[in-house]
Amino acid sequence: MIMKLHANVFGEGHPFLILHGFLGMSDNWKTIGKKISEQGFQVHLIDQRNHGRSPHSDVFSYDVLAEDLKLYCKEHNLYNINLLGHSMGGKTAMLFATKYPSLINRLIVADIGPKYYPLHHQDILDGLSALDFEVLTSRGEVDKELSLYVPDIGVRMFLLKNLYWKDKGVLGLRMNLDALIKNAHEIGVELPKQYSYQGTTIFLKGEKSNYIIKDDEVKIKSQFPNSKIEEISNAGHWLHAENPVVFLTKVLNFVKKRD
Repeated sequence: MIMKLHANVFGEGHPFLILHGFLGMSDNWKTIGKKISEQGFQVHLIDQRNHGRSPHSDVFSYDVLAEDLKLYCKEHNLYNINLLGHSMGGKTAMLFATKYPSLINRLIVADIGPKYYPLHHQDILDGLSALDFEVLTSRGEVDKELSLYVPDIGVRMFLLKNLYWKDKGVLGLRMNLDALIKNAHEIGVELPKQYSYQGTTIFLKGEKSNYIIKDDEVKIKSQFPNSKIEEISNAGHWLHAENPVVFLTKVLNFVKKRD
């Protein structure tokens, strides 16, 4: 069943849709999104299913994520969109573009390629699963418990954006953790080899990230022949947060450039 997605929308102008990564949410992109909206775009920060404030479902795959996005575009009468996806969101964006190319103006894929990625979130999933909200009653307590599994404070701050007050005095996570754990194997699946997108595309990779390496360029070019790959200096996988100035500059230059 296709889901009606939650989104934060601001600005006026050409539609610009942003898709967050695995275990993220639209709030992760507020700062970048607002800056993009100031340049004459109507920005849609979308929560994908089982994330943020969007509905929960046991069904989770890139096929349904792409169909959710298609319904969102139809509901809001969006076409000729600029579409930016990071990590998992980038995989959704790639598949969406291959299935519905007529809806896309420019495609931006942030630090992910079309290839298969082995599961590598197990420590994070274990840490989130270990959180007992009958015992943990403050953000500080949750952070301390999570640090036993996720030592990187930056990653923990990203994950802790999911915390909210479920009931009075009771914390919870906005994501549908059970469904995401059950379907974690779906996150790394490759874009089917027979799928391609001929439209104008940019892949932005973090200089310190290994998500896109030199060997990936052939596959990227074969499935996205009208694409280029550019590097964000001094940034890893969370390139939009680690070097927002360069990231934003490259994104805006790309979507404003005339063919």
